[in-house]
Amino acid sequence: MKKIIFSFIMLLLPFVAKAQESALRYGYISYKEAVKALPDYEQAQQNMAALKAKYDAEMQRVEDEFNKKYEDFLAGQRDFAPSILRKRQAELQELMQKNVAFKAEAQRLLQQAEQDSNNQLYNKLNATIEQLAAARNLSFVLNTDNNAVPFINKVQAEDLLPLVKDALK
Repeated sequence: MKKIIFSFIMLLLPFVAKAQESALRYGYISYKEAVKALPDYEQAQQNMAALKAKYDAEMQRVEDEFNKKYEDFLAGQRDFAPSILRKRQAELQELMQKNVAFKAEAQRLLQQAEQDSNNQLYNKLNATIEQLAAARNLSFVLNTDNNAVPFINKVQAEDLLPLVKDALK
């Protein structure tokens, strides 16, 4: 009886292994490359560059204004009465603090705008990947960026990048 059960188990093992192997299919993709294939990617990059240019121009204007006031202060400081000198020093210090605060706020706003833009792009990309993975009966999809996946068995995995690029066009 033990021999019959053992033989039966040995006969079933290849079928169980094959069932497990076929049940687990996966795909892989480089998000960095895939996001560049989005139709909105170039527009988002242009919008971010334009926004950055606006902030840079304003920062330059504010810096030029500060430099002019500082030069005026240096040129006239010998002739100022002590109370006027203190007032002008306080104005310069306040202006410098406002400039530093503006630069920090501009940097924060630029980062937030970039994050919002990227979130929109990645949401579209994720939806496309999800549809393709479901249609191809994949268990999961790996992101290969930043050496996150050092080895991929290309026999058992499928590169979704060409399919995603076609789907996004």
